[in-house]
Parts: sequence; C-alpha cells; structure tokens
Amino acid sequence: MELHDVWFVLIAVLWTGYFFLEGFDFGVGVLTKLLARDRAERRVLINTIGPVWDGNEVWLLTAGGATFAAFPEWYATLFSGFYLPLLLILVCLIVRGVAFEYRVKRPEENWQRNWETAIFWCSLLPAFLWGVAFGNIVRGVKIDQHFEYVGDVWDLLNPYALLGGLVTLTLFTFHGAVFTALKTVGDIRVRARKLARWVGLVAILVALAFLLWTQADSGDGKSLVAVIVAVAALVAALVANQAGREGWAFALSGVTIVAAVAVLFLSLFPNVMPSTLNGDWSLTVTNASSSPYTLKIMTWLAAIATPLVVLYQGWTYWVFRKRIGTQHIAPDAAH
Repeated sequence: MELHDVWFVLIAVLWTGYFFLEGFDFGVGVLTKLLARDRAERRVLINTIGPVWDGNEVWLLTAGGATFAAFPEWYATLFSGFYLPLLLILVCLIVRGVAFEYRVKRPEENWQRNWETAIFWCSLLPAFLWGVAFGNIVRGVKIDQHFEYVGDVWDLLNPYALLGGLVTLTLFTFHGAVFTALKTVGDIRVRARKLARWVGLVAILVALAFLLWTQADSGDGKSLVAVIVAVAALVAALVANQAGREGWAFALSGVTIVAAVAVLFLSLFPNVMPSTLNGDWSLTVTNASSSPYTLKIMTWLAAIATPLVVLYQGWTYWVFRKRIGTQHIAPDAAH
C-alpha cells in the first residue's frame, strides 16, 4: 500500500473518531431542548459532556490538519468550495464552546436561557451540515480542469446531500440519547431511553435510504458489507435500548456511525473529491497528495503522537465515568 493510500485511511479513521465522539455531544446539545424539562435537567445534560466535549474536537482539528498536510489539493478545493457551510460550522463550534463556559457566569434567567439556546442551535446545525458536506464530497461537485470548485453554494443543497444531513442529525441525536441514558440516573434516564426509541426509528429510515442510494451510485462489495453492518448495528442498538442495556445500545450506535462513515470513504476511494463535470478532473489520492517525503515524516509523527492522545482521552472518560442526576446539581447552578 502506498503512503497516500495509508493517509487516506488515516484521515477516514480521524473523521470516524470525530463523528463517534462529537456525535453524541452534538446529540446531547440537541436534547437540551427536546428532553430537558427544566433548568436543572439541562444542567445535567450539559454536565454529561462538560469534561469531554473540547477533547472530542481535537479529532476535528487533527483531521483538518492531516488533510492539509497529506492532501493539500483536496484541502484547498474543499475549503474554497465549501467555504460558507464550513464557516457556519466553525462559528457554531466557537459559539457553542463559549456557551458552555459562559452560561453559569451570571445568575440572570435571560442570560442563561440565551446561552442554552445557543448550545441547542450550535449543536443542531453542525450535526446537519456535516452530513451535507460529506454527502457532497461523495456525490461529487463541479470541479474544473484546474482542480478548482466552479459551482456555488446552492449546488451543495441537492437532495442527496440534504438527506445526508438528516442522517447525521438523527444518528447523532440517537447517539446522544443513548449516551444520556448511560450517563444519568432518575427520570431523565427513563425519558432518554424513550426518546432514543423514536429517534432511532427515524434514523433507521433515513439512514437506510441514504446508504442504499450511496451503494447504488458508487458502492462496491466492501461498501455493501459496511451498509449491512451499519443497518444491523442500528437495529441492534434499538433492541438494546428497549431492553435497558444502555452500554450495549451506546456501543452499537457507535458501530453504526463507524460503519456509515466507512461506507462513505469506501465509496469515495480512490477519489477524494469527484468531479461531476468530467471524471478526469476528479481529485484522487494520487494527484491531490503531498510528496512521499512529506508523507513519510507525517507517518512517523502520527505513530508517536496518536497513541498518546488516545490514551489521555481514554483516561479522561474513565475519570468522569460515573452517572449524574438532578440531585448532583447545586441549587444555585439550576437557576
């Protein structure tokens, strides 16, 4: 396997890790409006992801940096063509981070309510827009012979990409609901399981439609296996959730996300951004990659740094593994 193929796989792994981890905290952010009944319950939801949300975003920064270094042509075309949606995602991530920190800085009800609203919308919009972005990457966009995007923002709002956005939004919300059930006690835990059941049913419908569309359009035998794994894991996650096996439900919803991302990257390879104008103008792992020397240095650095990051993040989750409930919220933090 050539180094540019290795880095395509590594970037796929980084995006998979990001969607697995950030997926559930986007979902929890959406649940602050869909599940929480009062300010104390919203605080419980925020506290379930409070120690880990910023660490989850490290995977996004690493994926973006790896793309820039390993596939500069891909990075340039992607960020110039998808400038507005990616800017909106970036703004949402910034506002969301500020909202987590600033919500409890003042006791006024309007102050806290406004930051809670920001958490909701700045979780929902990225959860949707990431699906739209990756839907367009796999489907292909208008790239000319100079490897430049020549479409406009409205070209990105096509039915396939919008369906991809619904898939990520519903999957992440389901992932967040089963994570909430896993991390909480009391009535909110019971209601999280009930909500997960209904969100999961919707996720099955939209995910099945999107994955079959992807398979029919650009899939092969390997991606078909990933489609089957994704759908089977999602159904199994629903069964586990219904049985109250929250750990299994969360693990299986994670498998669903991993398999769904695998479908996208398997369908994409060896392209990194197909051209809908002319197949010869598509960006591939060959014509979009850095020099072999650059990739070799990156490989050594990744081999040293990646295990350390994974170990540290795993330790963080272990430290903050206990369940929480409204009884753990101080009275002044609930107002």
